[in-house]
This record gives sequence, C-alpha cells and structure tokens, in this order.
Amino acid sequence: MKVCIIGGGHGSYAAAAELNEKDHHVTWWRRDGAAFSSLVERGTLDIDDHRGRRQVGVDGADHVESGSGGGISIVADLAEAVSNAEVIVAPVPAFAHESLARQLAPHLRDGQVVYLPPGSFGSIVFARAVRAAGNPADVAFAETGTLPYLARKHGDTRVVVSGYATRLPTGVFPARHTDRALAVLGEVYPAVERVEDALSGALMNAGPIIHPPLILMNAGPLEHFPSWDIHNEGTQDSVRRVTTALDAERIAVREALGYGAPHFPLADHYTADGDEWMYGNAAHEKLTDSGDWRENIDLHTHRYMTEDVEIGLALLSSVARWASVPSPVADGLLALAGAVTGRPAATGGRTLENLGLAELDSSGMRALLHDGSAR
Repeated sequence: MKVCIIGGGHGSYAAAAELNEKDHHVTWWRRDGAAFSSLVERGTLDIDDHRGRRQVGVDGADHVESGSGGGISIVADLAEAVSNAEVIVAPVPAFAHESLARQLAPHLRDGQVVYLPPGSFGSIVFARAVRAAGNPADVAFAETGTLPYLARKHGDTRVVVSGYATRLPTGVFPARHTDRALAVLGEVYPAVERVEDALSGALMNAGPIIHPPLILMNAGPLEHFPSWDIHNEGTQDSVRRVTTALDAERIAVREALGYGAPHFPLADHYTADGDEWMYGNAAHEKLTDSGDWRENIDLHTHRYMTEDVEIGLALLSSVARWASVPSPVADGLLALAGAVTGRPAATGGRTLENLGLAELDSSGMRALLHDGSAR
C-alpha cells in the first residue's frame, strides 16, 4: 500500500517506522522540513518497542535492510508526497487541521483516504477545505478515537512505542464511503473498526475525556514541580471519579444521537479484566511503566489544553447542547480551563456553533454526515 505520513510529532514518527516495517511504501512530509535534517543526515530512524530496538532506513539509506518497501522517503514537497498515496495518515494536533487542510486540499484526488487519528471532527474541516479550493475530488476522510500508538520521540532520530492500538473505532465522512474507506484503511491498520459516521468517530476521542481532569486537577503539582506524571501520581481516586463522570456524559451524548455500543468507556483503559479498550487490557500500566509521560506541562500552551480542552472538550459540550443532554462536568471543566488560561475555552473553533452546524435539525445532520451535504 502507498501511504503518506504527514507531521513531525510522536504519532507521525511511530507511524512512519511501523508502516515501513510492514512493507508499505511510505512517503513522509512535515511543514518544517528542516527539522528532518538530522534524520536525513543519519539515514536511519530508531524504533524501540516490545520487540527491542532496531533501525528503519530513511531516504536512500541502502545500507539498512528495511523490508521490501525500501526505506522511508522524506519528501519536501507536499504535492509530491501525496501524489501517489492511497492512504494519507495525518496524526497532527487538531489545532493544526485548518492550516494543513488548506495546504492539502488542492492536491487530493479521487479515491484517496485521509486518516485523522484522532480527529475531533476534523473530517468536516478537511472536506470543506477541498470544496473551498475548487477541487472536485471525491475523497473519504476518516477519524478515530486515539493515536494508533502510545509513543514518545526521544530526539529527532528515535521513537519509543510503549503500546499499539488493538481497536480503532473509525468513522468516515461522508459515511457513504465507509465500506470503501475501511477496506483500504484495514490494509494499513487492521485494528480499524466500523462506527456509524465521522461524528460517532469524533465522540470516541479519548483525549478530551482523560486529559482535561488530569491537567486541571493536577494544576498545582504541574506548576510546582519541574516534571510531573499526570498518569501515575496524578491519577488518584478523586480524579478517576471526575473522569468517569465526564465519560458518562460522552456516552449519554452518543446514545442520544442513536449511536450504538460499544462506546469504549474509558474505565476499561484502567482495568486488566474489562472489555478490551483501544490499546488492549492493562494499557494504563504500560503507559506509566514506560516513564515517558513524566513531563513538563505548561497549562497555557500544552496540547492537552489547546487540543483536548479547547477543541475536543468544547466540541463535546456543544454537541451535548445540540442534543439537549446535560453536561455539567464538561461545562465546569471548560469554565475552569478558561479561568486558568484567560481564554474562552468553551467557544473553541470546533464547536457546532463555530462550524455552522448548530442550526441543523437531526435529519439535516444525518444527511450531512452520510452524503457530505445537508438537505
């Protein structure tokens, strides 16, 4: 399969390494191409996971055996990078969607699948950018509830993967392309599972459920200590109770919209004997044992605030309003976040109001999600 990876974050590094090892033909592009200089000069990317450390070839590094697909091809030009790709994997933060969508939109072609892991309803943003660019291509945009990897970069030439997703609930926009898109995506990520549409996929996003309580209820230690592990010392019973209540609001919204189980309750992430969650059972222990999440988190600038609160949680709250589902925990966390940052967290750029979708009735929303336009 011809795959293009977009981005330079943890998930993009992990995707480039894993998909090349699976013998896919991988091209890789990021906005700041100069940041690839040390990786290109070295000629290899190190990956560490449960199988140990090994190297994946980059560009023309023919001294490394990296599978029949050859080494990862780092490409400076976006149009060239995506030109032959069947699947475009963009594990970039949701706050980067608008600018990336504008750059990518003119270059997409019929039949391509763009995968946003996770998406926070970014499918709408990308589809609108394609129309705004005057590009008639019929493209499928898919989004899921988490990155396919528990991963952290260590410098510019090494990525450590603590866990791989075993279940990736994935929705497609427009949903009429679901069969085709998931058949293609399944060749790249066999863990994909069908959900109803892109909004259902967006409401599987775990980040806006797990991270807002963790950063806001650990605000004191985060500001006091040079580094703090919100998933280890920061995950105490009181925090878990808030997270559970917030997740119950998410599930209530899904049920009100007619989306069926499984809803992937976050509680299963923390247990070894519950239903299998997105990263499998006992994923929380894998994450804390790695030590890679002991970090400095700036409450004003870290993506847990700028992405998971101000985009993801704001989206959940707005969908709850539209569906007439009470969401006092989500709304309260947004109010707290706004007090911390001085920014209006509840009115982020991905609310239904800001997307111009809040005036749709339920039939109009269903038509939009299935066909790509509201009747």
